[in-house]
Amino acid sequence: MRMIVAMVSMHKGVFGVAVAGAAVYALCTVGSSVAVEWVIDHVFVPRFDEGRVATSAVVGGVTFVVVVGLVRAAGIVTRRTFAGMTNWRVASSLSRGVVDRLVTQPVSWHQKRPDGDLVGRAGVDTDGAIAVLSPIPFATGTVLMIVVSSVWLLLTDVVLGGVAVAVFPLLMITNIRYQRRVDRHFDAAQLELGRLSAGVHESFEGVQLVKAYGAEQRETDRLAEIAGRLRDARVRAVRLRGTFEALLDVLPSLVNVGLVVVGAYRVRSGAVTVGELSSFVYLFTLLVFPLRIIGFALSEMPHSLSGWERVREVLDEPIEPDPLASIDVAPAGIGLRLDDVTFRFHGAVGGRPDQAEAPALDHIDLVVPAGRIVAVVGPTGSGKSTLVELAAGLVGPDSGTVATSAGERAIVFQEAFLFAGTIRENITIGTDASDEEIWAALRLALADRFVAELPGALDTVVGERGVSLSGGQRQRVALARALVRHPTLLLLDDTTSALDPATERAVLTNLRRALDTTTVLMVASRPSTIALADDVVYLERGRVIDHGTHTELLDRSAAYRELMEAFEADREGADSDALVPVTEAVGGGA
Repeated sequence: MRMIVAMVSMHKGVFGVAVAGAAVYALCTVGSSVAVEWVIDHVFVPRFDEGRVATSAVVGGVTFVVVVGLVRAAGIVTRRTFAGMTNWRVASSLSRGVVDRLVTQPVSWHQKRPDGDLVGRAGVDTDGAIAVLSPIPFATGTVLMIVVSSVWLLLTDVVLGGVAVAVFPLLMITNIRYQRRVDRHFDAAQLELGRLSAGVHESFEGVQLVKAYGAEQRETDRLAEIAGRLRDARVRAVRLRGTFEALLDVLPSLVNVGLVVVGAYRVRSGAVTVGELSSFVYLFTLLVFPLRIIGFALSEMPHSLSGWERVREVLDEPIEPDPLASIDVAPAGIGLRLDDVTFRFHGAVGGRPDQAEAPALDHIDLVVPAGRIVAVVGPTGSGKSTLVELAAGLVGPDSGTVATSAGERAIVFQEAFLFAGTIRENITIGTDASDEEIWAALRLALADRFVAELPGALDTVVGERGVSLSGGQRQRVALARALVRHPTLLLLDDTTSALDPATERAVLTNLRRALDTTTVLMVASRPSTIALADDVVYLERGRVIDHGTHTELLDRSAAYRELMEAFEADREGADSDALVPVTEAVGGGA
């Protein structure tokens, strides 16, 4: 009931009109049985008994039936129209609320949750939650119809009325028992539906990886297992529903037979007229379908409740503090400062508690003067990307403070994400930069030449994730997207990894010349790139081991020197591997 009240309160007006239409329909349904009784007793019976019937009685009967029918039809149209409006307005409000909440939550919140599951909360779970709304107005009208019918039946004849009315609680008990038994199956089905949505989303996101490693069967089996559990839960629910609907068919039919048998004795005794008996049977027949609507509403309740609870999990979860708001403004002359910063990954929701034990960054102290180019270097898992994300305000420290120079900050990730729109749309997202500013940013990123050669230049559609561009081209467009904002702090997370060394050197030279007041913090793994930086921050296991120029660190840090030698060896090995003949690479043979 709390779920229904909460959803209905979003659009009380249209729901109220739908309920009013259902009430008119309910009263006219009872009225139609009264019309049947009047016509039989005043038109048909006199015609059979006396061989004639008054014209006024015929006209009156026709008018009675037509008026009741027209008003009843108006009630149906009103109920259906406004029930549909309620349904989709509530769906819109819920979806918009979920999307707004997802947009408001910071990146750190999203990193702990599967994207596909979150998409499912705004889609399939919202659809599931509103499933119960459609029959609710009709069900309320049916309750009114049952109350009015019960009173009318009992007032007309206590015996026949008692037989008919006794069935109503029996049908309600059947409905309630069905709801309680089917609840767990709908809960399980809704949970598996969310898992399937998340799994499909993940599989489509990684389609290149799946194809490259021939993992199609593995993904098919994984998704088929989830779909199988979903199917089994739905089948169990449908079996229960089949039994339930069969009972709803059988019980009213048996009651109608009983009404005819008992009614025949009541007519013979003169307790009721033929018209009253006919109206009894007619009214009870009319009530069968509305009673099934109550059952339908109750049968949708578990499904809706499962979807509603998953939607409310998102809507009721507190908004996490935005890490960006915790970044202080650094004093003049300081581009970036970290004071005793510690950060831990707290794992995905539902993950193991021990995932939060080891800090990714451990009591970091770092000061970067404004206008400097600083390379962040370290072995895999040393916390380089985490340091960049902290400086960008994407995640917040568990302790300590982060301060950056006043002005805009921009980050370029190693995996350059492009939207499926045009080059211009990808570069200007979130800003209103002019074409001149766009081309200036592209020149700095050495992307102006290949963009100018594209069929539509800035208006060229790059496709989903920039699929029509090479990796290096995507990286340079992503870099231009950051540069067009004229940031005071530019963060590069191994951004130039897809560029050849000469292009990378030219890009960094452009940045040094054009952004003399911009602080650049870049994660780097090429010795040639690192050598171009003003300073180097060397990380190991989340700690700053050393900080100085590339030459200074080579002279005084054996660990840093070994890492540089390993980088060089890996690169030389990669270059030599690229020159191995195909026959040798595959073990000989044509």
